[in-house]
Amino acid sequence: MRLLLFTPNPIKASSSLYFLNPLRSILTKLTLPTQRSFIPARMAIPPRSIAAAPSCTTTSGNSNINIGEGLASKFWIKFRRESVFAMYTPFVISLASGTLKIDSFRHYISQDSHFLKSFAHADGNIVPPPSLLWVLGLWASEVMIDNLWFELAEECADDDEAKLAISDLRKGVLEELKMHNSFVQEWGIDPGKEWTINSATVKYTDFLLATASGKVEGVKGLGKLATPFERTKVAAYTLGAMTPCMRLYSFLGKELQAILGPEGNGHPYKNWIDSYSSESFQASALQTEDLLDKLSVSLTGEELDIIEKLYHQAMKLEIEFFLAQPIAQTTLAPLTKGHNPEEDRLVIFSDFDLTCTVVDSSAILAEIAIVTAPKSDVVQPETQIVRMSSADLRNTWGLLSGQYTEEYEQCIESIMPSAKVEFNYEALCKALEQLSDFEKRANSRVIDSEVLKGLNLEDVKRAGERLILQDGCTDFFQKIVKNENLNTNVHVLSYCWCGDLIRSAFSSGGLDVLNIHANELIFEESISTGEIVNKVESPMDKAQAFNDILKNYSDDRKNLTVYIGDSVGDLLCLLQADIGIVVGSSASLRSVGSQFGVSFVPLFPGLVRKQKESDGESPNWKGLSGILYTVSSWSEIHAFILGW
Repeated sequence: MRLLLFTPNPIKASSSLYFLNPLRSILTKLTLPTQRSFIPARMAIPPRSIAAAPSCTTTSGNSNINIGEGLASKFWIKFRRESVFAMYTPFVISLASGTLKIDSFRHYISQDSHFLKSFAHADGNIVPPPSLLWVLGLWASEVMIDNLWFELAEECADDDEAKLAISDLRKGVLEELKMHNSFVQEWGIDPGKEWTINSATVKYTDFLLATASGKVEGVKGLGKLATPFERTKVAAYTLGAMTPCMRLYSFLGKELQAILGPEGNGHPYKNWIDSYSSESFQASALQTEDLLDKLSVSLTGEELDIIEKLYHQAMKLEIEFFLAQPIAQTTLAPLTKGHNPEEDRLVIFSDFDLTCTVVDSSAILAEIAIVTAPKSDVVQPETQIVRMSSADLRNTWGLLSGQYTEEYEQCIESIMPSAKVEFNYEALCKALEQLSDFEKRANSRVIDSEVLKGLNLEDVKRAGERLILQDGCTDFFQKIVKNENLNTNVHVLSYCWCGDLIRSAFSSGGLDVLNIHANELIFEESISTGEIVNKVESPMDKAQAFNDILKNYSDDRKNLTVYIGDSVGDLLCLLQADIGIVVGSSASLRSVGSQFGVSFVPLFPGLVRKQKESDGESPNWKGLSGILYTVSSWSEIHAFILGW
């Protein structure tokens, strides 16, 4: 159960907006966190920002990306999903763990050399992309010495300051050349050897060359650029196609460096990681972004849209480039890579409130109840169900919320052991029985208060259809259920008081096939009686439902279970599942879990560590290990389980 704590600013029932379209008003408030008149009542959990700052916080918890607020940084934030998918590719995970076979790494480097050969033989009228050295490895340095791109890019730049910036980038290339020969020798790479070039590399090369040549939709060919502005525009387009690669490698370098740590001297690719995480590389990435921002200042909205499309396309091509690299060993990601539907069954469990949603469902039901309730001076028809006035309803909600918050905090404090203990699932179950009793008492108070009485089922369903889910949540479930190569079942276990709200929320995304396990409001002729059919009220109820669902599956296949949740109520299920994934940063969940010996490990570093430990063997996922994996977004879940 989750109650609400209202701010002193009540909703004005006299507003014509509420009378004309109360649900639109409700949902407008729900989508604007700065204007909400409520907050979730689990006050032990600090408020969580709906829109995090992914550009600054990495999956390993390190704030190591320092970017500005210009066009380049906006694109990086907008397309952060792609950076996550690149990071979770088998190639990057294997490289990060140090288990990547040297032949695979040499093949990766060979694909870089293909870019060099392409540019070395390019026609003089073609402008090679500006930063291949940084984007696709240190191989680029030798060919870039001829300065072809830099000279032409300087010609395209219509500004002395921009030309100076490009000149500085050229100096950075020359500095990196000093390291090149030692790297080639270290990894035993023969530059003269002929390698097979894969289609992803060719596709990427063609895209970069076409963009740098001015072959962009709606743009004149390079030889026809008559004005300095047109030449500057092509330079901006070229940078738009190359800047994301710079930033992506900077991001990956820092992520891998954080995992490597101070004791990474034995890592076979330490020098590669050091290069891309170096301060000089970070500075070059920023400098390239600054140049893109500068060249884009005078462009029109339509031209900026073109740059955005080029930026996004480059990010996707980078993912495809990584995915095309041959991997000799078994990898942990994507989880479904080795899935055999004839022998395996993947069972996905998920919480709903604040795991899938950006607001708690109780907040929605409360808003509907208050907005649609009659004023205190309105005489209610005898033929209609008698309801509490909007003012009385708000006051009652406030009292229930305050009582819930106070008692919840007391309950959490009472179940905590005085000192941290070793992981013991049975002891945790016993402690959470007290929390379960508390949740059931709180639900009884809600029913007795009749605050949910008089809700219209159609209002509830419309609110569910317009409910905003976490970015990437719907897309993940859609990909899961539509994948015919997977034998997958999805179950949603929720404290929500009204399962119809959940079903409507998912139905709007075409997800009618999800199995919903939640409480249900009782309706008579589409009007709520205020009573609830209690099915899933507590942590113990969720654990029981989890076990019952698994018991109903036949033993003809091997089950692999994943539970996704965000709160203390999910803790038992998270631990029972083969893989427990925590979304967000619930303080109470971490506090209770840690005190009972549960370890919270960021997912990507956890996968890298497990990849290293497995040493190419099939991964062994097993529940009740006491380890839970944390993520900052559904993109990480998607990348880990399904891949790109």
